Amino acid sequence: MSLNRREFAGIGTFVLGGLMSLVLAVPGVAYLLDPVLKSRKGGPSGDEAIGFTSLARLADLVEGLPQAFPVLAERQDAWVKYPKEAIGSVWLIRQPEGSTERVVAFSAECPHLGCGVNLAPDKHSFACPCHSSSFAIDGKPTNVIPPRPMDRLDVKLSDDADPEVLVRFQRFRSQAKEQIPLA
Repeated sequence: MSLNRREFAGIGTFVLGGLMSLVLAVPGVAYLLDPVLKSRKGGPSGDEAIGFTSLARLADLVEGLPQAFPVLAERQDAWVKYPKEAIGSVWLIRQPEGSTERVVAFSAECPHLGCGVNLAPDKHSFACPCHSSSFAIDGKPTNVIPPRPMDRLDVKLSDDADPEVLVRFQRFRSQAKEQIPLA
């Protein structure tokens, strides 16, 4: 089969156009599928990306006095990476010497409707200003408004001479009787 110049140019143009389209399409498809591929590879997403966050030094905590600390983290949403910003707040309470736990951490979100829980004026209990939920220093409710105690968070201490207090920050479903983590 012999091709004349016009037929050869037509086939060549078709093949060259197809190759150029393919070269342009591959990065475009990769760009669109990037967030999906990252989540399948086990890339950072939600609370797993945050892990344990250093909030304070053990020496900075006063025994028995709740202290609030902001949780700062970088977030990534699809293609956008945000700088470190406050994503929540945690109450840390240093326990007396000899206790099984050296530090207890509570989420500062009320389990009733997610409002911010404050330290009560007596400094030995917590109060939510939104709907008058109140909690004892151990996080247990002192009235019938909250559906469960304050949400406890995982805490670990670094192995330094002056250990850092590391907390795994996470959010939980409001108005549930159990502590159900949000995905």
